[in-house]
Amino acid sequence: MQLGVRVCVAILGLFRQGCLSRARILPHCSFSSLPRQMSKWDSHETCSLPSPQDKPRVLITGGLGQLGVGLAQILRKQYGTENVILTDIKKPAPHVFSNGPFVYADVLDYKHLRELIVTNGITWLVHYSALLSAVGEANMALARKINITGLHNVLDLALEHCLRFFVPSTIGAFGPSSPRDPAPDLCVQRPRTIYGVSKVHGELMGEYLHHKYGLDFRCLRYPGVISVNTPPGGGTTDYAVQIFHDALSTGHHECYLRPDTRLPMMHISDCHRATVEFMQTPESQLSLRTYNIAAMSFTPDELAQEIQKHLPHLKVTYSLDPVRQTIADSWPMRFDDTNARRDWGWAPAFGLEELVADMLRSIEDMRVSQGLPVN
Repeated sequence: MQLGVRVCVAILGLFRQGCLSRARILPHCSFSSLPRQMSKWDSHETCSLPSPQDKPRVLITGGLGQLGVGLAQILRKQYGTENVILTDIKKPAPHVFSNGPFVYADVLDYKHLRELIVTNGITWLVHYSALLSAVGEANMALARKINITGLHNVLDLALEHCLRFFVPSTIGAFGPSSPRDPAPDLCVQRPRTIYGVSKVHGELMGEYLHHKYGLDFRCLRYPGVISVNTPPGGGTTDYAVQIFHDALSTGHHECYLRPDTRLPMMHISDCHRATVEFMQTPESQLSLRTYNIAAMSFTPDELAQEIQKHLPHLKVTYSLDPVRQTIADSWPMRFDDTNARRDWGWAPAFGLEELVADMLRSIEDMRVSQGLPVN
């Protein structure tokens, strides 16, 4: 084992001196992903991006999660259907196939990702692939592989091809020692979940590569995102989606968090708009590479009371999930997004009242269209 490492180190030294080609070294050495680009980036080259007048060519990883399809729809309206490619490892619904390009892509398959970027002339990469908080705690090894190894793959590719690179962070990037009410952009983080650790790792790696090599790295810390179209996927804030479906189907919701657990939340349309506006903002306006964005903050009890204004029969009971409650108790209660508002004009459109009215209306319409009863 030690001999193998010495051989790889010796070969890497020859590679950096220009004695060996990249193609001959890569298959035989098991370094972390960054040395793939070491010869190029150690020469202190910086990225030169396409002209602002050019339409971006966008690749979205993890596109069948909560956010990818909606973001692709918005970007396709602005830049053209063929200029936005959605990817995932799952089979999409028929309407996803019919609405624009979809390609199978595993973020752990570096070679295939590189081929997609090269053959499609990609200039923007939106990296949504990740295991969420509660699911990640149940399978730490898989979360580490997808959330960290997968991230290194796309960071390498963004460096090599001078892409504008976006990855979301989250309230999960904070920990028990962080300021909670509100949490500023810059503070102690120290999360205690693999999900949060991977997000802090992504923030810091992206910022490092920006400052050292000029990578156009951009990151937003999302609150809990609430949407109609995607079922809950293992996040700690998922109760705030499930409660609407339960209210209109059975009239009863069993919540896994305490009724007084306050967390920052956001309507998905605000989340998409923030992402697009942030990606379109000239670099000269950005004082940070990672920003908080905020919209509202509420507890399960406050959300239930707002829903009961529309559906008085809704009954909410509480059966605590110790894992999710512990996670929620380590997260911020509110975000301070002063810098995002100042630097690129961020402002949410949805508060709690608007969120509840829109979600109930949208889910009711969806259930009616599917022939399902509405309570």
